[in-house]
Amino acid sequence: MADPRGFMTTPVRVAERRPVAERVRDWNEVYPGGPGRALLPIISEQAGRCMDCGIPFCHSGCPLGNLIPEWNDFVWRGEWEQALERLHATNNFPEFTGRLCPAPCETACVVGISKDPVTIKNVEVSIIDKGWEDKRVRPEIPDWHTGKTVAVIGSGPAGLAAAQQLSRAGHTVAVYERADAPGGLLRYGIPEFKMEKKVLDRRIRQMQNEGTIFRSGVDVGVDITGDQLRERYDAVVLAIGSTRARDLPVPGRELAGIHQAMEYLPQANRAALGEQVPDQITAAGKHVVIIGGGDTGADCLGTATRQGAASVTQLEIMPQPPEARPGHQPWPTYPMIYRVSSAHEEGGERIYASSTSEFLGEDGRVTALRLSEVTFSEGRFVPVEGTERTIPADLVLLAMGFTGPETGTVVEQLGVELDARGNIARDESYATNVPGVFACGDAGRGQSLIVWAIAEGRSCANGVDALLSGSSKLPRPIGPHVRPLIA
Repeated sequence: MADPRGFMTTPVRVAERRPVAERVRDWNEVYPGGPGRALLPIISEQAGRCMDCGIPFCHSGCPLGNLIPEWNDFVWRGEWEQALERLHATNNFPEFTGRLCPAPCETACVVGISKDPVTIKNVEVSIIDKGWEDKRVRPEIPDWHTGKTVAVIGSGPAGLAAAQQLSRAGHTVAVYERADAPGGLLRYGIPEFKMEKKVLDRRIRQMQNEGTIFRSGVDVGVDITGDQLRERYDAVVLAIGSTRARDLPVPGRELAGIHQAMEYLPQANRAALGEQVPDQITAAGKHVVIIGGGDTGADCLGTATRQGAASVTQLEIMPQPPEARPGHQPWPTYPMIYRVSSAHEEGGERIYASSTSEFLGEDGRVTALRLSEVTFSEGRFVPVEGTERTIPADLVLLAMGFTGPETGTVVEQLGVELDARGNIARDESYATNVPGVFACGDAGRGQSLIVWAIAEGRSCANGVDALLSGSSKLPRPIGPHVRPLIA
């Protein structure tokens, strides 16, 4: 184990982010030099806080089954190469999860029962960032090729994980992406200040060197049909995500200046990377209201702040969560507690237990919205009498989540069945009702976390490999019907 007394004697420490006044003037990651480099001076002692508890509940908290106590011990001993090997044994992309995952492993940490949990996510990102910096992350090229071909539709974390596993198993894999570059929401949905795109690009290069083929700018279902895919490839993996955004059908919704978050964020990401974006939706000089209190809403907040918004208000229909774990969400589940992201540190107002009843406007553009406080009664949110008010809103961003995958075009063409929730139905091997067609990630699970997407991609690759090869030695972290302990 790591330091035998570390969990008792070493206080928890985290890296300092760049000053707010500095970081809101650029689009770089909020940690100086990236999180891995910022954490490096303290990470060995923090890894030493792992108590090697015998039954590591952090394993059950992590859908990937990451070998957390093992790589904590290696980091504490300074054995970085071994730590990297154990990290990559279960996770294709720890540089993504180390930046973007909400770390359910930490809320399941045994140390966290009575003290601050081990900063597992920080150790993870330190291992992989140091591995890249030391040039120890190299392509893993298969010794032989099976002659089998696979099409992966969608290049988000689920599609990338499935593709990398299948390429390493010796199959010829082509990843189709309708955007002009691979990465899915990792590229155009996640702002630069959370993960610079060079972090994604280096992993894409590794996959290309391993033999994975990327076909960007191809709208599957339009540029190539489902029948053509089945004719050309031995297997097809649908990793198309959950992209049908939840709307807010209240009076005034038709006014200009009201946009879905995924209309706004991709444009901002392109502009931050130096691309020209005609008619860009921008928050500059505007009173911005974000409806939705989750991660996407926080991404909109940080983006609007950097664009020079006059004010930013984030609305959430749920009441403000408590500071500490509530009694009805016991360890080791992921508790709904009050959290402050880097974007929230930078400004803006958060209003809880509120619901929008109407958008107001002039000359066809939104100028304000009417809201009221709400309480939950008899299974629904009810406005509290006498609390109605209006707030200025020149730009409204809807960040209320997603309701499922797009079911037209390729899904319809292939004839795959949907489940009761509107997601693509699949069996225990991630196979759909159509022979040779599989589904993984948010397309089958519904909107979820990046760590679940990677775990599903890895597990789906096992199912595809078993079909093509007769059996598979690829790991299978989870079954498709396992539900997260996260709301």
